[in-house]
Amino acid sequence: MNTYLWLKHLHVSCVVLSGCLFALRGGWMLWAPHRLQQGWVRVLPHGIDTVLLLSAVGLAVWSGQYPLAQGWLTAKVLALLVYIVLGSVALKRGCTRAVRASALVAALLVLAFIVSVALRKQLPWV
Repeated sequence: MNTYLWLKHLHVSCVVLSGCLFALRGGWMLWAPHRLQQGWVRVLPHGIDTVLLLSAVGLAVWSGQYPLAQGWLTAKVLALLVYIVLGSVALKRGCTRAVRASALVAALLVLAFIVSVALRKQLPWV
């Protein structure tokens, strides 16, 4: 398997792992907050997200597709920033359970948008 395909599979695997783990942590935040204090829950997401980011940079460099040069990739990066903020509100910074739950749903919708843009390599309204 060539390097690009290996990197792409690594990236997609990390997206799936990161998204599933985020949804799990969001569920725990709502129904079993004590589970969020487990050591692996506090460490593993950072490791997965680091590999996810590095693989994304590697794919951009390898393919020559960069944000600002590609509209769909710019949209993904901007949506990623929104996802990170919403995820932070959902898991840590939300003042009430309702705010956290709303941020969780919004973050998962933004994640779905990012995945749809990545699969189509264009914006949904184009």
